[in-house]
Amino acid sequence: MLKLYGGARSRASIVQWYLEEIEVPYEFILLDMQAGEHLKPEFMAINPIGKVPAIVEDDFKLWESGAILLYLAEKHGKLPNSAEEKAEIYQWVLFGNATLGTGIFIEANREKETPRLLNPLNEILTKQPFLMGDELNVADIAVGSLLAYIPLMLQLDLSPYPAVLEYIKRLTERPAFQKTIGSRK
Repeated sequence: MLKLYGGARSRASIVQWYLEEIEVPYEFILLDMQAGEHLKPEFMAINPIGKVPAIVEDDFKLWESGAILLYLAEKHGKLPNSAEEKAEIYQWVLFGNATLGTGIFIEANREKETPRLLNPLNEILTKQPFLMGDELNVADIAVGSLLAYIPLMLQLDLSPYPAVLEYIKRLTERPAFQKTIGSRK
């Protein structure tokens, strides 16, 4: 069985959400980050950087939430067949981790980056319910989880982005979201 390592209030909840969405059984191993369990040799053998999330499945070890999401999507047949469609999904997952997260959650970037990032997202989401069309996929987990964290963690006015607000609402009402990220409010 897949083991998912995470800490309280870590990006492991993003991976948990996706595992629940695609109905893959897993064991969640909660590390006490305050006590430094993520820096002990047992965990450093899984992720030498000492960060969560990380997964172990048989002899395979992987860390970084975006990499884990893409691996799970590939392994469980949730990626399209064409290289171009896969690349679009990779683009969104990388955007979430590398651009959206740092643009919104690093305070020094927030004022300038919020409109630059959320205006185009709002425009896309006025035309379709999910990032890539009519169905949720792993790209929505990567980007949507970060957007859903905004009302939970920041005092950021999202009213200029009504389609983004509707998207967040649509995602946070999903049972798999409620079971994972939503249960930690």
